[in-house]
Order: sequence, then C-alpha cells, then structure tokens
Amino acid sequence: MSTPFTVLIPARLASTRLPGKPLADIAGKPMVVRVAERAAASGAARVVVAADAPGIVDACARHGVEALLTRADHASGSDRLAEASTLLALADDALIVNVQGDEPLIDPALIAAVADLLPNQPLARMGTAAHAITTVEEFTNPNVVKVVVDAQGLALTFSRAPLPWWRDGFAGGITALPTQPAPLRHIGIYSYRAGFLRAFARMAPAPLEQCESLEQLRALWHGERIAVHLSAQAPGAGVDTPADLERVRRTYAR
Repeated sequence: MSTPFTVLIPARLASTRLPGKPLADIAGKPMVVRVAERAAASGAARVVVAADAPGIVDACARHGVEALLTRADHASGSDRLAEASTLLALADDALIVNVQGDEPLIDPALIAAVADLLPNQPLARMGTAAHAITTVEEFTNPNVVKVVVDAQGLALTFSRAPLPWWRDGFAGGITALPTQPAPLRHIGIYSYRAGFLRAFARMAPAPLEQCESLEQLRALWHGERIAVHLSAQAPGAGVDTPADLERVRRTYAR
C-alpha cells in the first residue's frame, strides 16, 4: 500500500508575464482549481493550495478546494510551502508533493510516482522527475533544465547548460544529442517529508544555486540526495505566457 501523501500547491498572484495567473479562467474554473483537480486524481490524501492573496483562497473555496493564506513576501514556492506545512501542523514525517500552480495539464500518475520515490529510496531526502530530451533545441536551451543521475537513480547535478557534455561529439558544435547517457530534462515537481521541507527553507542558499537560479541545487550543495523518477513522456505544458494559456484552454475545450 502506498504511503499517504499531501499535495501542496503554491499559488502567487503576481506574475510579470501573466498577471493574476492562478485565477485565469480555464473552461469555467480558475487555473489553480484545475491544478488541484489533477492533484486530487493522483490519489493524494489531501490537496491544499498555499496562496499569497485572499482572492485565491476565496476562489478555491467557491470550488470546494482547500486553501490557506501564507505570507506575500516569500522568495520561493518552497518557502511558501514550508510555512503552509507549519500552518497545517503536518508531522515531520508527513509526505508532501509540491505541484506547481501553473501546471493544469499535469498527469496525476506523475504526481503519484514522485510521491512513491521517498518510501522506496532511503538515501534520498527529496524526490523529483525527468524525461528524455529528444531535440538539440531543447538540449541547448538554458530554460530547459538538465539533470544527470547515478546508477541508483539519484541526481548528480542539475544545470541549464547542455549536460552530459559529449567531448568528442561536440568538437564541431552541438549538432546531435549524446547517446550514453541520454540527456534528461528536469520536471519541476518535488516530494519531501515536512520536516525536511522546513529545514530546507532554513538552509543557506548555495553559490551554485544562485549562479544557475536552480533552488534544488541547495539540497545537493548541503550533501542531501534527490531521487529522480524517469517519466516515459513529457508532462503537459505549463502556463507562463498568454499564448500558453490559450493553448491550455484549447486543450480543455477538446
């Protein structure tokens, strides 16, 4: 039997590229509610939205989604969820999955798979996911985060740079993908125990984290291990821009 888990969804009203993003309408419901519905389908024991504005809490309440108000000044979603885990009085060993509030197409099975990582990987304090990169364009795009894993499926590092670096194959430029090991794209979903989440928020930011703007590098910098679930397929597209929102609306309409 799988370990019960709670999905926490950070939701921030301010967005430079898409203001009011959590409340954007998708087929008659706010985006954050659509994300919560996908999370509920994962088998989670509880789904809670951690919001930075009363309007998000009110919108969730109107659609029967549990939500709570957190401070508006958190620097990251992890910090917001650390506060939420305290407000919810979650025990240190409670299993949490962090699902981003702008992923209304996320596969519930992916959420469940990331939740299953920690009970089955005693060396890891965090879990996440990745899928195979199939194009040179993805491989060279700094907005596509790459992850390299070891033989136990634990992350060695994350980077915006093309990894692994194929020394001989890239001598004339990046025109093809390395084959061994195949490059992996990181998927921004995380699992952890509530106690570790709260400790993570108190850890000093790592120089490598600040250089790459990748928060998960803080855990590796401080000697923690991150288990990686390898997904057979790419996740549904997230929403960062008005064009992304229109694409998701068309998907729901179908």
